[in-house]
Amino acid sequence: MATLASPAVSEAFAADQLPDFSTDSYKDAYSRINAIVIEGEQEAHDNYISIGSLLPDQAEELAKLARMELKHMKGFTACANNLGVTADMPFAKEFFAPLHGNFQKALAEGKVTTCLLIQAILIEAFAISAYHIYIPVADPFARKITEGVVKDEYTHLNYGQEWLKANLDTCREELEQANRDNLPLVRKMLEQVAGDAAVLHMDQEDLMADFLTSYQEALMEVGLTSREIAKMAAAALVG
Repeated sequence: MATLASPAVSEAFAADQLPDFSTDSYKDAYSRINAIVIEGEQEAHDNYISIGSLLPDQAEELAKLARMELKHMKGFTACANNLGVTADMPFAKEFFAPLHGNFQKALAEGKVTTCLLIQAILIEAFAISAYHIYIPVADPFARKITEGVVKDEYTHLNYGQEWLKANLDTCREELEQANRDNLPLVRKMLEQVAGDAAVLHMDQEDLMADFLTSYQEALMEVGLTSREIAKMAAAALVG
């Protein structure tokens, strides 16, 4: 798994490459990027609570993960307030709608594996990669908030990895299907936000590369072979 850049590295990079946080173009792009992370944390909270209904023996642990996501949401809301930006929440809800719909369908069908792949692997890897790329070019207030959040997200990713690893013998087929159904959606999500991310000095190719690295390393921890992982990662290129 890619690691969080040290503060020294972040500051050295930011010294001559930070965007101008006060411009209208920055604030406009930030209103959508910030809304995505706020909505993502809200979705994560709701999803972990929902997964707890499928895994009642682990509901308490999942509720703790959910509470962490609400804390993150409050932190990112404060980041927007700090810049005088209003998050574009209608945009963010539409942005997450395809993954949200797939999660709700899997939840209704009692598909724990699919729910965990969507929330605890795909979305967490997506978030971690975005935070890695954002931290070096964030404003000082947001950088501090984001550095704290990304450490927590590894806890959530680890939960998904460990459950899938323990149940791999019985969930492998569903895991592969869930990947085919949802990995292309994440690729499209990254493409959809590329323009706004660029305004924040976040490179689309860096985002995709970091995401795929995080995702493939998570699958490796689950216990899949290199051949299986390569096949699953290729799903991002289709659909």
